[in-house]
Amino acid sequence: MTASSPGSDTDSLPSLAAPAIGPSPGTQVARDMVRRGALVMPLAVGITAVVGGTGAAISVGYGMVLVLANLLLSAYLLAWAARISLGLVASVALGGYVMRLALIFVAVLLIRDTSWVRMIPLGMTIIATHLGLLVWELRYVSATFAHPGLKPAGYGPLGHRPRPAAGYRPDRTRR
Repeated sequence: MTASSPGSDTDSLPSLAAPAIGPSPGTQVARDMVRRGALVMPLAVGITAVVGGTGAAISVGYGMVLVLANLLLSAYLLAWAARISLGLVASVALGGYVMRLALIFVAVLLIRDTSWVRMIPLGMTIIATHLGLLVWELRYVSATFAHPGLKPAGYGPLGHRPRPAAGYRPDRTRR
């Protein structure tokens, strides 16, 4: 019997080329970032409207929508590729990055001559929202194989599960 024949012990071993099974941690994290961005968007647009006027506020809102759509598109493209093969994941990661940058460029290029757009607030929003959401999400992402994606409930703010000190036994009392 060869190692790859049906019924051998190696049939139960996972293959590196096998498609991913189950929900994608990337889409879970991206949805969480979009939720946080949607919470901040009214505040950012409102403050910008007071400080910079209607055109700047609309530009900030447009920039935030671009960023949130970019994050979701990235996660769903990678989740789709992960169901097919690891080689496709690498291709989609690199090619998808370039494609998404091109989509943002085209989205800005299409509106650059409209009367409502303010390019400086738009550009600052695109950069600040990408970086801000990524840094903010670092507190909520689990970097363990046991819990890929978001940290499960019960983890502390720094990612550590609160647990008693070594040697602590609540069933024993001191007298």
